[in-house]
Amino acid sequence: MSAWRDLADRSRLLTHVPLGPLTTYKLGGPARLMVEAEDREDLVAVAAGLEETPIDVLVLGRGSNVLISDRGFDGVVVHLGSGFNWVRWAEGSVAAGSATSLPHLARTAARAGQGNLEFYVGIPGSVGGAVRMNAGCHGSETAEVLEVAEVFDLADGAETRRTPLDLALDYRHSNLGDLEIVTAATFRTLLVDPETAEGTMRDVSRWRKEYQPGGTLNAGSVFRNPKGDAAGRIIDEAGLKGFSVGAVSVSHKHANFIVAEREATAQDVHDLVIAVRDTVQDRSGVELVPEIRFIGEFGIEE
Repeated sequence: MSAWRDLADRSRLLTHVPLGPLTTYKLGGPARLMVEAEDREDLVAVAAGLEETPIDVLVLGRGSNVLISDRGFDGVVVHLGSGFNWVRWAEGSVAAGSATSLPHLARTAARAGQGNLEFYVGIPGSVGGAVRMNAGCHGSETAEVLEVAEVFDLADGAETRRTPLDLALDYRHSNLGDLEIVTAATFRTLLVDPETAEGTMRDVSRWRKEYQPGGTLNAGSVFRNPKGDAAGRIIDEAGLKGFSVGAVSVSHKHANFIVAEREATAQDVHDLVIAVRDTVQDRSGVELVPEIRFIGEFGIEE
């Protein structure tokens, strides 16, 4: 039996699935195919299916750093489901499935008296995304707390355990390929008083509320910070706060956030990102690199 047919028979393979609802921008068209993977067996089947019929692959977590084209994605999206959403702890470490949200991980660990992960409460992504992008905030990043990540390679079905050194973690970077999926990760923790950890997380949340736009459709920081500087400051200095394309604008609250109205299109967001990048280059000579990933086809060159 075809691996794709097996996935379809088990209601894991879906067609023409809207991707916007799976992202924080809530924008973008459908995927030609989507696999809702619940366990290792599903990933093994996807790997077999790709061997039978090669097709473009997008691994999608909580969609907090991606922009899906209005035309959608003409390939297969692998979305990790509830089977990869779990947290377990032992003395000195906490393990979590890759679909686990980072705020949930931080709060669950803190309640168990496991500290060191409080900064994750301010990042609206998943464990898998945190490893892939070396996510961080408030002076902390994943590379500092990660012990090991479990990785499944859709290219050959191989499973490996990788340390931060193996992953070559750097600022918003890892060496993970498009077909490599983080399935779980284990983090180093420190004993902490739960109330103290809760206070730290309240401080992080308070800072986000004060300095970042809340209650809006956005994907967090749009550009990587140049070494020794902040992208938001550079964009602000270029006079671009409030600059807009269609129903999308540079946030007045934090210039490295691009916020969308309900009637916006993904093309609007893309065009504004490119316009901000080019304007900053012209006015300051600084080349800003997008942190957000553009998925699918857009109307102008990136």
